[in-house]
Amino acid sequence: MLLWLTSGAMPLGWAVAPLDLIGPIGAGDTFEVRYPSSPEDYHILYRGNSLDSMMRPVAMKLGELEQAEGVMRDSVPMKGAAFYRVMTVPQAASLDTDGDGLTDLEELKLSETQNPLNPAIVSAKDGASIVTSRKQFEKLARRDNIPGASNIREMKFLITEIDTEHPKLHLINTKRHEFHYYFYVFGLDNSTVSITTFNNQTYFTNSKRKNLAGSLLAHDSYVDGQGRQGLYTMEFWPTDPVAFRFVETAFEMISASLPFLESNLAYHPAGETQRGEYANDHSMFDASYIRVISTEELFGNLSFSALNPGITFGRLIIADGIAQALTPRDVVIFRNIPNDLTHVAGIITEVPQTPLSHINLKAKQNNTPNAYIRDATSDENIQSLLGEYVLFEVTADGYLLRPATEDQVTDFLESIRPKEIQIPQRDLSIHDIRRLGYFGFEQTSAFGAKAANLSELKRIMPAEMVPDGYAIPFYYYTEFMRHNGLDDYVARMLAIDGFLKNADLREVELTKLRKRVRKGAMPQWMERELGELHRSFARATPIRCRSSTNNEDLPDFNGAGLYDSYTHHSDEGDLRHTIQQVWASMWNYRAFEEREFYRISHYQAAMGVILHTNYSDEIANGVAVTKNIIDPNWTGYYVNVQVGEDLVTNPSADAIPEEFLVSLLLADPEQGNYEFEVQYVRKSNRRIKDQAVLTNGQIFDLTGRLQLIQSHFRRLYSGNSSFGMEIEFKIDVNEQLIIKQARPWID
Repeated sequence: MLLWLTSGAMPLGWAVAPLDLIGPIGAGDTFEVRYPSSPEDYHILYRGNSLDSMMRPVAMKLGELEQAEGVMRDSVPMKGAAFYRVMTVPQAASLDTDGDGLTDLEELKLSETQNPLNPAIVSAKDGASIVTSRKQFEKLARRDNIPGASNIREMKFLITEIDTEHPKLHLINTKRHEFHYYFYVFGLDNSTVSITTFNNQTYFTNSKRKNLAGSLLAHDSYVDGQGRQGLYTMEFWPTDPVAFRFVETAFEMISASLPFLESNLAYHPAGETQRGEYANDHSMFDASYIRVISTEELFGNLSFSALNPGITFGRLIIADGIAQALTPRDVVIFRNIPNDLTHVAGIITEVPQTPLSHINLKAKQNNTPNAYIRDATSDENIQSLLGEYVLFEVTADGYLLRPATEDQVTDFLESIRPKEIQIPQRDLSIHDIRRLGYFGFEQTSAFGAKAANLSELKRIMPAEMVPDGYAIPFYYYTEFMRHNGLDDYVARMLAIDGFLKNADLREVELTKLRKRVRKGAMPQWMERELGELHRSFARATPIRCRSSTNNEDLPDFNGAGLYDSYTHHSDEGDLRHTIQQVWASMWNYRAFEEREFYRISHYQAAMGVILHTNYSDEIANGVAVTKNIIDPNWTGYYVNVQVGEDLVTNPSADAIPEEFLVSLLLADPEQGNYEFEVQYVRKSNRRIKDQAVLTNGQIFDLTGRLQLIQSHFRRLYSGNSSFGMEIEFKIDVNEQLIIKQARPWID
């Protein structure tokens, strides 16, 4: 319901009618009004919560030159009842509404650079006091990564004197001033103010706050329930407990100072601190004009997300669930995220991905463009290119698909392949099975990086946090292959006419080879030692058997998801049969394709096996990176986690894992103390709304272990400042954190 004050006792200059509303009235609608106008006047639109309340100026406009009717709009959407007034002011008696020493008329006539509703005065090189167009916004904004969105446009803002009746909104040239403090010192000439003083007056306080620092972010791929695309969010430092009164001031000032937003602005509480503040002040937010959007709604309604930007060429096809032999010449649209993936030219999924899924880890390793595009298969422009050769480009702002030629595909493919044969390290001098924790990083070339790194974890972590088990060296696999004449079989297979050109033929022949590996006979000594290994586990214990090759988990080659792991159960007979299944996965189609693309010698490829007690009925499983992959300027840890055994790396079709960043934040600038802040990108859809998979205690326990892993492995790998480790973890049925794998993170 909308109420008007159009008659009765009013200050001189208030318009009294006829005032005509344009468009419908209702919650979420924008208020527009027509009013009598003349070129000798200008007009101010005021809004209030009641007839008696103080009214806020929300818009101002010069009188019309050629018509007797003016139009003004309140840029903030309506929420419930509202009271509006239009004040007509003679230009000859211009007011100074914002109290900056310049008359309203002076600022209205310089409307591209001056703002009569904002007393801030900002030099053009440092920013603005008003932004009237998207073009001007882009001129001031820079690209940045935030949890949930990469390479997004961000324009920082700073409100000074927010503790007074005349706060000043400074819209910062963020390309020039990356941090608020730099703008405060150099843009506002406050060179005598220390960063400690600035922080004390700007962050982590509401009683002593003199400044408010925030960002305006352009989420161009957001689509609301009515199909409207694009949204701007107002956000603050995630751990800054900004009180409602300051959020309201910022929201109103930004709305009035960026009229091109056209009510398309929302406040996004970015961290758990602000989510808590919002929950406490929920009634005040509801009674205000502030539109609030949750993290789940914001990132759950994206129509596009660039997981791995880049450019490629290939044949555009849909993976329709039927067995298909995909190749590095294919740009593939997946209706669901695949459980495994061979090397392809480009990746499009119709369901959202997380940065730590196997499909995106593979994309990053191979520099493969990878994007989530909602309803890609029903897009007419995409449909028209199916089956054709295309150029596929993924950028932060969107994607490009256009026709290409077969020659372009071939030339591009050859340009990104290594020129020389790659020989993986294979040390066959170690002939004995070793217990985890009793060998280390220096034996990587004999056991594989996965096994060596797990053994290193066993050395530095509490015993209960790392699987207890054994590692079989490469020597066993190579001796088994020789014993069964399989090296010669591989040579004959590779020499088959058309084998390297025909994907379907390759898949058939590789299937035959895997069967031979599974059915092969073992030398007696090997069978005897594996029997002893089996008996070392408690009777009826399920044993997890995991691959550890010399061409995965390397600093420049991830190999995620190429090979298979199996669990041996007590009713399955000899353990050696399950080990042979793992060895057979050396010849998976996807693994062969990856090695072939990178010219990795198939003859020198070797596989070790990790064996440990299998975990079952786990509470949660996840993947984490020991660095802030969102913003390297700040220490942090990135985590994906899901309920139960639904893997984060290979999720089921309808599963959305929990995704969050744990950031190291300055909590007490005066004392130099730090704390961790959790910023959720999205919550798992396997839990009740807003219920997290991990407790705060589990998150901070995990964080402490990630710090230790980062420090230890950075030394082993001689890593630089950008080095990070990717780990796989789980919470078992006893609520114990288990870290089961660690490998270098590939940027």
